[in-house]
Amino acid sequence: MPQPLRFALFFGVVLLVLGGLHYYLYARLVRDTGLLPPWRMRATIALIAMGLVAAATMASARALPPSVARIVTWPGYLWFGVMFLLVVALVLGDLVRFAFVQLARFGVGTDDPARRLFLGRVVGGTAVAIATGGAALGVRAARGAPVVRTHEVELAGLPQALDGTKIVHLTDLHIGPTIGRDFIADLVRRTNALEPDLIAITGDLADGDAERLKDDVAPLAELRARRGVYFVPGNHDYYSGIGPWLERVRSLGIRVLVNERVEIREGEAAFDLVGIDDATGRPDLDHALAGRDPARASVLLAHRPSVVEQAAARGIGLQLSGHTHGGQIWPWRFAIFLREPYADGMHLHRDKTWIFVSRGCGYWGPPMRVGAPPEIGQLVLRTPRSA
Repeated sequence: MPQPLRFALFFGVVLLVLGGLHYYLYARLVRDTGLLPPWRMRATIALIAMGLVAAATMASARALPPSVARIVTWPGYLWFGVMFLLVVALVLGDLVRFAFVQLARFGVGTDDPARRLFLGRVVGGTAVAIATGGAALGVRAARGAPVVRTHEVELAGLPQALDGTKIVHLTDLHIGPTIGRDFIADLVRRTNALEPDLIAITGDLADGDAERLKDDVAPLAELRARRGVYFVPGNHDYYSGIGPWLERVRSLGIRVLVNERVEIREGEAAFDLVGIDDATGRPDLDHALAGRDPARASVLLAHRPSVVEQAAARGIGLQLSGHTHGGQIWPWRFAIFLREPYADGMHLHRDKTWIFVSRGCGYWGPPMRVGAPPEIGQLVLRTPRSA
């Protein structure tokens, strides 16, 4: 299918979904609350206007110059977040309303127009309060300082000379419509302040064209680590044009690992750092591991947590991943488990492989995080105590 036709089809589906969601908001917030005519008209016009803003944001976010896009798309992306929270709150309210109707059928309470109007107003008002409050807190969290989450990991085969090696893990920066140079420069300062031995970036670096975003990504060239800075791609890097982005990353002095490994050495002591391509591309873990000493400690960089099944089967000691954002906006976290084994945090998979899944440093779409604050991962490698 030609690219223009594919985009038109995708955008058509988006418009249908947006239209359906906005009608649902109209039904619950305007019709069911019995707003008086002046407010009814104003609320209806506001919902139509925000629907158009949302559609325009989807259509123009990547087409406009970054400086213009950040002004134009902020209202649309904010509305996406508020809309999501409103829909979630209203659906939960609908369940409550349904329960009251069922109770009335069994003689508990009444089900009359006045009671329905009262419930509609309570549910609508509560949903608006939850959505606006949640959005405000979510923006503050997303744009605030990331939490540094530290884990010590005993890694089988790690030589004593490399005990204490500190890996700082960055992922899901999503440089683009609402994340720019200042955000990234601050992240770089915070990362360097941790004095890492090694920095690992596990994909979804950007949303947009590599040439257009070159100034925004430039501060990454200031990342400093004694044993280097490494990058593996994520699905959004493919959506944004993987070839130019890999060239841009290399130009920043960052080593790209795509289905390959490098030895991280301290004299004669070493462990393997392995990088795998995203599933959107052509991941090949066996190629990356070909010829390695299986007794040597290993750390795998993979954008998606689901790679851990392969990693465990091949004796990888530690995997670092992102992709999930920890759900970003509650309750989206629960949908993660349809595709990924872990949403965030440190886990021991099948008693074989440690995996750390980061919530990420940036965000995608709405500039907010609700129940999933941004983070920088700090992994301290330890020689097993029994070694």
